Amino acid sequence: MPSEVMTVRVERTDEFDVEPAQLWAFIADPANRARAISVVESFSIDSADGRRCTWEVTLPIPFFDRTATVETYDRVREPPTNVEFVGQSSALDVTGRHEIADRDGGSQLRSEFVVEGRLPGVERYFTRKLDDELENLRRAAERAFERESTEGSA
Repeated sequence: MPSEVMTVRVERTDEFDVEPAQLWAFIADPANRARAISVVESFSIDSADGRRCTWEVTLPIPFFDRTATVETYDRVREPPTNVEFVGQSSALDVTGRHEIADRDGGSQLRSEFVVEGRLPGVERYFTRKLDDELENLRRAAERAFERESTEGSA
């Protein structure tokens, strides 16, 4: 009997004091996205063009005592405004969409994450934590922009 798929969706919009091209450079890099997600234990970039990335994910849910391998790839890349990736594994599928808009000398990032869990507990975990993961991504972007600003002024 196939297991039921449970879906969690989170959207948020963040403002940044950087040009859209700078935000694009950060968000289009699958390594930056993987590093920001707390349950990604490790990752590898699997293609020369950087569109494929494998995540090793550890989910703190009952009865799941192994790492899930999530094969991700960028399905859409429209510089400098849009990137969408999908990831698939036996435990969950994930879709991430990031849209960048110019906003008064800065930029706006609209993000949407959809997680489809195939194991009991995946939906509950991401219902509680998915917005936190997007906050981690925002903070990672801010740190990267601060480093670039510091390095550029030295």
